[in-house]
Amino acid sequence: MTSRYCGVELMELAELIWLIPAFPLLGVLLLLAFGPKLGEPRSGWLATVMMAGSFGATVLVFVGLFGMDEADRSVTVNLFRWIPAGSFSVDVGFLADPLSITMCLFVTGVATLIHLYSIGYMHGDPKFSKFFLYLNLFAFSMLMLVTGSNLLITFLGWEGVGACSYFLVSFWHRSEVNAAAGKKAFVTNRVGDVGFMLGTFLVFTTIGSLNYLDISAAASGIAGTTAVAIGLLFFLGAAGKSAQLPLLVWLPDAMAGPTPVSALIHAATMVTSGVYLLVRLNPVLVNAALANEVIAWVGALTALWAATVALAQNDIKKVLAYSTISQLGYTFLAVGTGAYGAAIFHVVTHAFFKGLLFLGAGSVIHSLNGDQDMRRMGGLRKYLPITSTTFIIGWLAIAGVPPFSGFWSKDDILAGAWEFDAGGKALWAIGLLTALLTAFYMTRQVILVFFGPERFRPETVEATVAVAATVGAADAGAAEGAQTTASGVSPTIPASVGASLGADAEWGLVPITEPRAEGIGLGPDEDPHESPPLMLIPLVVLAGLAVVGGLLSLPFTENTRYLERWLEPALAHGHEAPGVPTLIALAGGAIITALLGIAGGFGVYLLRKADPRRLELGFFRSAWHYDEGLSSFVAGPGRRFFDGLAEFDRQIIDGAVNGLGRLSLRNGRLLGLLQTGQLRRYVLGMSVGAVAVLLYFVTRMSL
Repeated sequence: MTSRYCGVELMELAELIWLIPAFPLLGVLLLLAFGPKLGEPRSGWLATVMMAGSFGATVLVFVGLFGMDEADRSVTVNLFRWIPAGSFSVDVGFLADPLSITMCLFVTGVATLIHLYSIGYMHGDPKFSKFFLYLNLFAFSMLMLVTGSNLLITFLGWEGVGACSYFLVSFWHRSEVNAAAGKKAFVTNRVGDVGFMLGTFLVFTTIGSLNYLDISAAASGIAGTTAVAIGLLFFLGAAGKSAQLPLLVWLPDAMAGPTPVSALIHAATMVTSGVYLLVRLNPVLVNAALANEVIAWVGALTALWAATVALAQNDIKKVLAYSTISQLGYTFLAVGTGAYGAAIFHVVTHAFFKGLLFLGAGSVIHSLNGDQDMRRMGGLRKYLPITSTTFIIGWLAIAGVPPFSGFWSKDDILAGAWEFDAGGKALWAIGLLTALLTAFYMTRQVILVFFGPERFRPETVEATVAVAATVGAADAGAAEGAQTTASGVSPTIPASVGASLGADAEWGLVPITEPRAEGIGLGPDEDPHESPPLMLIPLVVLAGLAVVGGLLSLPFTENTRYLERWLEPALAHGHEAPGVPTLIALAGGAIITALLGIAGGFGVYLLRKADPRRLELGFFRSAWHYDEGLSSFVAGPGRRFFDGLAEFDRQIIDGAVNGLGRLSLRNGRLLGLLQTGQLRRYVLGMSVGAVAVLLYFVTRMSL
């Protein structure tokens, strides 16, 4: 195979990996210096060009690696030695291998599209340039995380994306809800970071290095119990960043930020970092059976839990937030079952269709002047033809309908679960049930947003509130209260509005008990409007990727598993794939499951064959009361427990240290009494000492 490309050594192309994070870092510095002067839209274009440059650098590095022999596809570039400390040293280094470059390709590609989309979405925002500074900083941190050649550089990027999530989630911080959501994301991730740090310390004490290549070389010699401890500690860190049980409470609240932020967090950065970390440490995980079982079961249960919660959400972004948690659960299931290639495959396809869905949701919100409640949508397909078409493509991908990308990656994960020794069939069943629920709740979302009667008109919104009040009061047996709205005014529902509501007026969606906030929603003479081209171009590109993304790894033969073959040098061997007959049977079951979920969604929400309120349980809507329960624990028994630990630290740990200090001080003062400064007393003391020593030896000799 040639070692040159367009006259350039392939090794030299691979060594350009440092340029990948350098471009967004340059964007940050330029926006810091000139952002306010550039203003809108030039600061946005500057940030977008920097991300496009990063994507171009990634393509060059990919070309360099792809042209090299498979055994040589690992290039480390050390810029300088950061920490020289005897035998321990840390370099600021970058690792170009198939795993890091695969991550960089979709991170930089999707992030570039989100930057472009944001120029249109953030139009008119007074902090326009600051927003793009944060976006570039977020991308830089994520790229440092995935390109770092050692755990310490990865940890710097890890902390960087955590800080940027705080900046961006609470970007509109004048709202208390947004500010609280940012703090919640920051604090929750700190819990996971403890696991990352402890895992890093354990790795260093075990093998004496934090370099990934050294870890991979020494992994086979790590004792089983140590490997399990390392795996569980890093899983704790990954669970925080990737929103898995028990550290998932921050992600739904993170929807408070601007929609491009949601897309960036969910599709290209942050939440994928936990999966990357575990896959990067796969040489250690293959020897940690117990850790693998924990990861697989937590991933499967998280996927199922989040799918049930998504069934009952009414906020268009909240549905997608819980679907992200659920889809990430699939990737952790794949990691736990040793299907590392399938995990990365699903991370890539998820970036395509989830980025598409979030940006599509942003386009819908933009068309309705900020309204996010799906109960006040409906019939938008004719007003938003491009948004609706691309959103439907994303729906089919996440629902697992072939030939869209989500089908292939999800099926790969389920096949890996089927072959897993420790409860694989049960894990497969949970994954299949989650797929059924995913197809159902995403169908619900598509119907409520784009089909059915129009519920976004001001008079229809008021009537819906009135109907909800009527239904709620009737259910409570309070006929008198049934005739008033939340404001106490008796509503008059026009016949035309009641007819347009159709079955909604009879059953009602889950009741809307409050009118829209001031400034939200359409005015009396307004129609929904399609988004500007800058927002639509990313939708079209991502829709195309959601259609063809599955071609990256087809299960027909080993030669068609392109992505897994590409990743092979960076991945340990987990387990054999099922035979072709088993794969066909599993794929058939997955297709039937997806179609059943879609049919159920159409039957309930379009054809009205059942009352939706029987499915949209308050228990699911409140996320199983998990957040409230966790808050109660932290404020009650948890607070008392940690107060006890703090008291133990003060009284026992600090007490021992401070006690030794006080004892030394007291003894010093006693000895100080002997220092009078009078020479005759010193001579007397030495004389007495000499006599005592002499008497001692005389006595010993006489015995």
